[in-house]
Parts: sequence; structure tokens; C-alpha cells
Amino acid sequence: MPPHLSADRPAARPPGRGAVDALISQTRQLRGEVDAVRREAPEDGSDPEGRWQRALCDLALHQLSDLHEHLGQLRDGPPVVAAEHRAAEPGPADPPPSPGGSLLSRVGSAEWNLLTDEASWSGELYQILGRDLSSPALTLDELPSLVHDEDRPLLTAMVTDCLVDGKPIDGEFRIVRPGGEVRTVHMMGEPVLDADGSTASMWAVLRDVSELRRSQRTVHESHDSLQRHRQRAQTEHRLAVELQEAVLPPWHGPLRLPRQGPGALDLAARHLPSSTGAPIGGDWYDALELPDGDTLLSVGDLTGHGVSVASGMATLIGALRGMAVAGTEPGPLMGWLNQLLDASARPALGSAVCCRYRPATRTLSWAQAGHPAPLLYRGGTGHVLAAPDGVLLGATSSAAYGQAEVTLEEGDLLLLHTDGLVPRRSGTAALPDLLGLAPRLGGARTAQDCVRMVVEEFGENARTDDACLLIARVVS
Repeated sequence: MPPHLSADRPAARPPGRGAVDALISQTRQLRGEVDAVRREAPEDGSDPEGRWQRALCDLALHQLSDLHEHLGQLRDGPPVVAAEHRAAEPGPADPPPSPGGSLLSRVGSAEWNLLTDEASWSGELYQILGRDLSSPALTLDELPSLVHDEDRPLLTAMVTDCLVDGKPIDGEFRIVRPGGEVRTVHMMGEPVLDADGSTASMWAVLRDVSELRRSQRTVHESHDSLQRHRQRAQTEHRLAVELQEAVLPPWHGPLRLPRQGPGALDLAARHLPSSTGAPIGGDWYDALELPDGDTLLSVGDLTGHGVSVASGMATLIGALRGMAVAGTEPGPLMGWLNQLLDASARPALGSAVCCRYRPATRTLSWAQAGHPAPLLYRGGTGHVLAAPDGVLLGATSSAAYGQAEVTLEEGDLLLLHTDGLVPRRSGTAALPDLLGLAPRLGGARTAQDCVRMVVEEFGENARTDDACLLIARVVS
């Protein structure tokens, strides 16, 4: 294409080849680095954040590939116009490249002479528009025939503004290729003035940006999906927290059960959330004075996280309380809980310890389902109660649960907890850490002081899951 005169400035001098080569090298290096980042992005399509990360990387690679290709064209000089192509390479046009291939970075040019009504296109423009090289270039009046019906007014307005008002062209429209394929083209151009300042012709550069726009849409859609996912997760977390707070006993200070009579228990408990920001789990604690004067103590953990698990936890606590009020002993009670969990619509596993304390005789009857046994502290030392048989709740429908009994003494301290209380250290168990607190717990005045000591010792440790702690101290 011959050089043209701009409406307000002379044609710019082309940049030096060395400067362009340096930019090409920098672009190639940056493209490689972005591609490396893309390969490290998660490939799991179910992860909204991973989809968003990969979409951003794909978009950046598209743009860098465009930049690399355009710099190469700048270095190699202007493309050959259509007439020269027809003279050198007669015959049909090259087959159209596939979407996402070299067509992504292809740039074509055109000039329309208003005095002679002639048009000249580069060979690249023929390929972008899907036209045969042997066919004549379309005039400005004929060009809208390739444009999507909805975008023809846009093209007409851009061309009119350029020819009449001397405004540069900078816009996008869709073209329909002969096979019916719709592509998006970005067009930039200016009027070319003759010696007396009249518009003699119009030149334009057209670039196929279909894949670039597709990548941008993918980024936008994946970003929206990620935002919806985060909002849904925040809503579910808030609901789970509210449900858990509604289900767990509302007392945060000390509690005495039964409220009257000798041999009562001084009770205190605490729920410790995960330190990693994980969703709410299914850990619970509970204490309830029963109609016959006994006291129900329980802790447990339902597998999973979120609203459904918090809802399942509420169901288990309600069932446990109802059966205990009806007089069901801990062993059979665990069997009924197991059947309830096994028959639920959403299969899950759970662990639990259920204790029934009789203040008149200071006896503790208890059962467990795959859960850490209670710890008993007496006289400055601590030990683990021997656990009766019991598998995880929901593991098998035919499970049988044993029951054990122990007589407590005034001043004894009973500690029930879920397994997230003390994080494992290099695979070692948590029991030595908990039992090592016996001298300090023995000197505490109240159960609330004991809970505070345990939390001070283990509450700041890295915890990947929720935990619950319940302490009962036998008082006169």
C-alpha cells in the first residue's frame, strides 16, 4: 500500500529494525513466563478460582501472541497488496485458519480511493474476511454486505464520520464469512487528504479479534462464577455459624447441674473454631439436667463442613436429648443414634461420647462411638477411662455399643473433647499433652478456670478443624 498523508501530521518514520527485534525478544520471553504460570494454575474445572486463573493466563497469552505477531509484521515491512498477490500467486485463497490459530494475530489493510472508486486489499485481509484472492476488493458501498446485519449501522456511521468529518475510525463489528462463520473484526483507519485538503481516500487496518474477545468473555464469566461461589460460601458459612450457635448450649460461663442437691457437677465448655478459616464443622458439646435429676453430658463430631453438617449435628443433638429424657441408657442410645445416621438421606459418619451422671451415687455411665474417651483427673494425675466397644456412627447398621461405669469422687475432674483440640505433632497422639496438664488443673478452683487453662495451652495452636471442650468438676 502506498504511503499516505495524514490529515494533521506527516507519515511517521518506521522504527529501527534493532529496536523492534529487542521488543520481539522481550515479548517472547514474557510469553514463556506467562505460559509457565498458566501451567501451574489448577486444572480442576470444578474449582471457580482455578478456572478464573487459567482464563486470565489464556487471555494474557492471546494478547502477547498478538503483540509478538504484530511486531514481526512491523519488522518485516508492509504486507503485499491484493494486486501483487494475484500477480505472484494466482488461484484461490489459502484455506481459512482454524479459530485460535494464526488467524488470531492476522492483520490486514485496505485503501479505498474516493476519486476513482477503486479499492485495494492486502492478502491478509482477504483471508480475514474469507474472500477469494481472485475476486475484486469490495468498495466502501459493497463492504457492508460482509457485515452482520445488526452491525451495519455501526460501520456506516464510522465510515461517514471519517469521510465527512475527518474523524479516525476505531471500532469493532462482526463479519459473516462465506461459510456462515461469524468473526469479530477491529478496524482502525483515517482519511487521506489530497494537496488541497480534500478527502481523496480512506485507509484502514483490520484485525480479527474473535479469539481475544472470546478469552475476555471467558475471564469475565469465570470471574462472575468465582464471585458467586465466594458469596455462596460466605452465606453458607454465616448460616452454619448461626445454626451452630442456636444448637450449642447458650451458657458461656459456669453451670451447675443438677441445680440442687449434693454431688453436683460444676460445668464449663468452649467451642474452638478452626485457625485456618475452614468452614464450620460438626463438632458439638451438650449438658442437660434430666427429669430424674441425672445429668446428660455429650461431645461429638459429625464429618464434613457447612450448613448440611450443622443441620445434621442439630438433628443428632435433638435425638440424643429426646432419648436421654425418655430414660435411654448411653449404650442403647448410641445404637439408636447409629440407626438414625445410617438411615439419613445424606450418609455421613460421626463420633460421640455420651455420659449419664447420677449425683446421688456419683456414678458415671457412658458409651462411645469411635470417639476419644473421657479423661479423668484425680489427685494431681490424669488417666484415660477404659473405653467400651463402639464403632463410628453410620459405619454399619448392625453395630452394638457397650457401656461402662465409673464412680467419681468429690474434686474429680472429667474432660471430654473432640479430636481437633490438640493438633497432632509429627504423628504423635494428643493424650500426653492433655494428661500433662493434671497438676495445673488439680489446682484450679472452678471448671471455668480449667477450660481457660486448656484454651491458653492449646487454643493458639494451628488447628485445621473445629474442636469442642467440656469439663465437669465434681463438687459437694
